[in-house]
Amino acid sequence: MKNLTLDQIVDTARYPLSDPESAEARAVFSCARQELSTLGCTVLPDFVRPALRATLQNESAALAPSAYFDAETVNVYNIAVNSALPDGHPGRRTFTRGNAFVARDRIPVNSLISRLYSDKAFQGFIARCFDLRELYELADPLAGLVLNVIPPGMEHPWHFDTNEFTVSMLTQRAQDGGVFEYCPHIRSADDENVDAVRDVLDGRGERLIRRLRLRPGDLQLFRGRYALHRVSPVQGEVARHTAIFAYSERPGVVGSPARTRQLFGRVLPEHLAAEEHAVRGDLLLD
Repeated sequence: MKNLTLDQIVDTARYPLSDPESAEARAVFSCARQELSTLGCTVLPDFVRPALRATLQNESAALAPSAYFDAETVNVYNIAVNSALPDGHPGRRTFTRGNAFVARDRIPVNSLISRLYSDKAFQGFIARCFDLRELYELADPLAGLVLNVIPPGMEHPWHFDTNEFTVSMLTQRAQDGGVFEYCPHIRSADDENVDAVRDVLDGRGERLIRRLRLRPGDLQLFRGRYALHRVSPVQGEVARHTAIFAYSERPGVVGSPARTRQLFGRVLPEHLAAEEHAVRGDLLLD
């Protein structure tokens, strides 16, 4: 694509990335923090200018064939499905994960999503929305920026995220289905709340579920560590594509070899070296 400026990509009148002290920016931050606190999620609609929706779709469509696809049996905690868990524990329920990922090293640096991911003003804006001092790009050569691809007939089943916050942008909407569903604050750092999780998986937790119908170019900020969530089965003939912008509050973060191989089908020396220094931030199952 041609060398667009940040102002040409993002509606900076509505979302003043380069002027975080302006009244308009402070209003965005205040609203985002409030919704993240109460709902665990906030959406910044038309973050990328609507005129560039076709660009987002074309770029992701070109990348999608590079996705690593391996339909696998999983549970909501992304731990081994044969883990020793009590009878009736929701972790004993299994699902088929049918989404695929295009790794960061397959995404051109001049693509629209790559330019956003590495932009310092964009990073600072996201940090303020989450009320964080600073965010860092992952040092992981495969993760960090990825494209999530869900083909027709597939879904990304109920799960929890490993990291506390997620930034994503729909780039291609499914023809039907593919709805983002989530249960805000269903667990906490010291309470798995397995009864409520079980209710959702068994179809008795409708009262706990919120649904979002996103459009390409909408920026979604989400606290997925404590919110059970999924993308419902994609229907029709069009795959659902989502760019995931992964950041960390500390520099140098690299994924584990096991999780990396699960998502991308390969492991690089950086993952093996980082495994020796991995640190857990809580005692939750995943």
